[in-house]
Amino acid sequence: MRVTLLGTGDTTGTPTVGCDCDTCAEARRVGVERTRFSVHVENERTGESLLVDFSPDFRHQFLTQEVPLPDAGIVTHIHFDHLDGLGNAYRLFDDLPIYAADETDPQTGESVAETVARKYDYLNRVTAYPQTPFEPFETCGLEVTLVPVDHPPLICFGLAIEDPETGAKLSLSGDTSYGIPERSRAVLDDPDLLLADGIVPASLSEHHPRGGKHVDSEGVPRTFGQKHMTREGALSLASDLSATATRIVHTSHFYPADEAFEEPLAVDGEVYEV
Repeated sequence: MRVTLLGTGDTTGTPTVGCDCDTCAEARRVGVERTRFSVHVENERTGESLLVDFSPDFRHQFLTQEVPLPDAGIVTHIHFDHLDGLGNAYRLFDDLPIYAADETDPQTGESVAETVARKYDYLNRVTAYPQTPFEPFETCGLEVTLVPVDHPPLICFGLAIEDPETGAKLSLSGDTSYGIPERSRAVLDDPDLLLADGIVPASLSEHHPRGGKHVDSEGVPRTFGQKHMTREGALSLASDLSATATRIVHTSHFYPADEAFEEPLAVDGEVYEV
């Protein structure tokens, strides 16, 4: 699998529009971006590719990164920074299958798959295919398993993508706190590459109205507020899952400038052979 990180930022991206903070200024100076989240996974055996989440920056991402348009897509949850780029399917695809969970969200009364189908019913180029969490399905010659994570108040899903021929495995935490259920962790376990949500360093938890939670043995919060991991939480998850390699994604411009571009925080355009 060839994995390209198209978008590695949070809901506003880095640099953030209209922001002159030190981190955004440094991003502009060195010419790096963290657009809204999206990951391109190419199966080099079959020549097919899969897109995980549809960023509002879809057009920019595909114009600036050397990747083919996807043959299929996955939507992890319905927040706009993961879904609203799907409107770009108009005139680009004859028929784009979209896989999403079939579990009904008490907050919306719909599953993610149902929301995709309803919101984009005007696009006759998009077909939503509901999938049951924990039940593997195949697309683009790859085996995919959706697993529930912890991103209140909406349901959200992480996923494992495996190549049945080579055994290569990519795990994505999805947008989540550190409180990922054990059954989900078992599916995500032992990846060759882990993409883990790490929106801010733990030191910033004191500035969140809800503070931090899921503290480690030294009192360091592994969750910022209640629905995203801290950098330290992402690294703890990587250790828990025995990840061979880890990139921290969904990062915000609130990282201090002297930490914002340090390893293992990802930036757009990184490519990994898994």
